[in-house]
Amino acid sequence: MHIVVCLKQVLDPEITPKYFKIDPETNRPENSDTDFVLDSFAENALELAVQLRNKVPGATVTALCLGDEESEEVLRRALAFTANAAVRVWDEEWENLDGQAVGHILAQTIKSLGGAKLVLTGYQASDIEEGLVGPVMAEELGIPCVTLVSDLEVEENSAKATVEVEGGYAVVSVPSPAVFTIISSETNVPRLPKVKDIRLARSKPIVLLESEDLNLDPERCQPGVKLERAYVLNKEVACQVLPGNDGAELASELADRLFALKII
Repeated sequence: MHIVVCLKQVLDPEITPKYFKIDPETNRPENSDTDFVLDSFAENALELAVQLRNKVPGATVTALCLGDEESEEVLRRALAFTANAAVRVWDEEWENLDGQAVGHILAQTIKSLGGAKLVLTGYQASDIEEGLVGPVMAEELGIPCVTLVSDLEVEENSAKATVEVEGGYAVVSVPSPAVFTIISSETNVPRLPKVKDIRLARSKPIVLLESEDLNLDPERCQPGVKLERAYVLNKEVACQVLPGNDGAELASELADRLFALKII
C-alpha cells in the first residue's frame, strides 16, 4: 500500500508579532528574517500516515512537498518521522500559486509516482487557509475525498474515516484510493523523532521533479485567484490601571467599574 502525504512549509505561527510584515508588492508575508516550519495540520497528516504504514505490512509512505530548495527542511523532518521516501516538486515560475494550481500540480506528481492508495494532507494550511488542495487533488485524480478527518482505519479495498461534524464525530467508509484532509486530534499528535532517525534523515535522498517531468496543463498551473490585499488588523486596546493597596481594594474597584459599565 502506497501512502502519499502532502506537506507544506509555512511561516512559523509562533513568530513575534513585531517581526511579521507583509510585502506590499506580493501581498504575502516577508520571508527575509523569519523562520519557516512544517504546517501543523500537515504534520498531523504525516503522523497519521506513518501510523497507518506501521500497521500494514509492506506499506510505504512518500512525503511530497511543492516548494523551493528551502522547503527540503520539511521533507527532512518527514524522513526523520521514518517516511520511506521524499519528493520535492518545483519550478521557478511557481511563486504565487493558488490552491487550484497547487492541487493540479500535486495530483499530476502523484500520478507520475504511480498513484497512491491513500493521499493525506492537512485540511488547510495555516497561512492562507484556503482548504482547497485536498478536494482539488481528489477531483484531478478522479477519486473520493473525505475532509476534516481525525483518524483512519484501513481495510482491504476501503478505509474508515472518523470525521469531525457539528457537535461530535461521524465514521464514514470510502473505497480506496481516496484523498483525506486531516485535522488535529489526540490520535495523530506528532511524534518526537529519535536522534538516530534525525541523523539518518540528513543523508537520505530527496527526489526533485520539475514541470518538464510532469504531464501538466500550463493553463491550470496559473493562479485563478489573485491575492489583492492582505493586512493585519490594527487592534487598539485602552487599558486602565486600577488603584488599590491590596487584593480586596482592587477587587472592589474592579466590581464598581464593571457595574458602572453594566457588565455585571
